[in-house]
Amino acid sequence: MPATKHLLAINGSTRSASTNLYLLQAIQEMTAAQFVITIYDGLMQLPHFNPDDDVEPAHDRVAGFRRLLREADGVLICTPEYAMGVPGTLKNAIDWTVSSCEFSHKPTALITASSVGAKGHASLLETLKIIEAGITDETQLLIPYAKTKISAAGKITDDATRNAVELLLSAFLKRIG
Repeated sequence: MPATKHLLAINGSTRSASTNLYLLQAIQEMTAAQFVITIYDGLMQLPHFNPDDDVEPAHDRVAGFRRLLREADGVLICTPEYAMGVPGTLKNAIDWTVSSCEFSHKPTALITASSVGAKGHASLLETLKIIEAGITDETQLLIPYAKTKISAAGKITDDATRNAVELLLSAFLKRIG
């Protein structure tokens, strides 16, 4: 049996009752034999990105976030679209990694679970590509109308969505090795 891989999961939503959090919980349950998933809950505590403050030693919260990224075998981002774009706190967190390169070639999966999500998903894909995140077509997924497919009990209730998530996770595991 292969060694368990450690994933850092980033929930792009800051809502306590977030569909994306419920999706991450469903994924934790689905992959318990393959992955240990740590859901990062510090987006709101990261300071606003300012290039003048992007120095060593980094702010404690920034340094902690970067350390979690470095230590993870892969990064799973689940996010809604907000106002046709990337939620600000998620973009802020990613901005803190541009100069330090934690995402560079790191196996990364992106799931955008939102009402529509296409524009936010495309925008975040461009950001992940420019910072050289290890994302592929097989490790990214758009789930429109997510609230109708994911329950508050952390279950994927739509068969097609569950199958698509399973395919993504299988491809992600292969990328991680």
